[in-house]
Amino acid sequence: MADQPSPKPGFTQSALRTISMEAEAVAALAQRVGAEFEQACALMLDCQGRVIVTGMGKSGHIARKIAATLASTGTPAFFVHPGEASHGDMGMITPEDVVIALSNSGEVGEVLTLLPLLKRMGSKLIAMTGNPQSTLARAADAHIDAGVTTEACPLDLAPTSSTTAALVMGDALAIALLEARGFTAEDFAFSHPGGSLGRKLLLKVADVMRAGDSIPRVAQDTMLARALLEISAKGLGMTTVTDDAGQFIGVFTDGDLRRAIDHQVDINSTPIAAIMSRKPKTVTPGMLAAQAMRIMEENEITSLVVVDDDGAACGVLHLMHLLHAGLA
Repeated sequence: MADQPSPKPGFTQSALRTISMEAEAVAALAQRVGAEFEQACALMLDCQGRVIVTGMGKSGHIARKIAATLASTGTPAFFVHPGEASHGDMGMITPEDVVIALSNSGEVGEVLTLLPLLKRMGSKLIAMTGNPQSTLARAADAHIDAGVTTEACPLDLAPTSSTTAALVMGDALAIALLEARGFTAEDFAFSHPGGSLGRKLLLKVADVMRAGDSIPRVAQDTMLARALLEISAKGLGMTTVTDDAGQFIGVFTDGDLRRAIDHQVDINSTPIAAIMSRKPKTVTPGMLAAQAMRIMEENEITSLVVVDDDGAACGVLHLMHLLHAGLA
């Protein structure tokens, strides 16, 4: 086994110092949330177009993340690179849009180049800088001060505390707007339909249940031996049971079969109604599939009968259907 490199002294101390400095920078932001922040939120909430977020270098990376967070929490937004904006992408911005420009110094040339164009167009401008007296801050309709005393970088050069502060302030804007819009968990799921959260919040029982001829079904006077054929044919480990009028009155499951065998029940002479479960757990088609799965887990069962508003069996939901849908 090759010798492991010896850690150089100071790694842990450096990391702890960085975390402490950035935590202090974030904590200091609370003192800057006031009238200007409120004005920025009002501009974004009243925006009839999109929120355009822009920035150069490290500020550009933060701007991309802020745009993504806004878009996923109910505020239509996207990132525009300021350098590209001067070479054609300015056409992506309209007078109805609100522009958020990030620059710690507030003096970045590529961003400042856009100011007269935005003013001529009539787009509202929100500046997020570390210098309230900067050119960008003074040109803005609302300025958010995300300045820090010092960077976590020991040279006080590499953007570290300043980018963290800008990122947190961007999150504060997004969440303030989310709450103002009454944005719900289901709204969030529509923005994330491909993820596990989207499936849990959007997938309904009706989307994954077996219906029609796939529902195992026997009459109440069916002998157990015959009912077992229906269970085997439909492959769900259970069958619904109906009365003489065809109404759903109970279920018979693998668990009921085990108990019947323990009691030495004659499968050829015992009607299913004598040993079925008469008050099984049921769900409705419009219920969230994740909620149905929770019912299964709490009751240690693997299937549920789906009933309509009249109490008729309109489907069967099995645990394997939920697993295949990616809910586990």
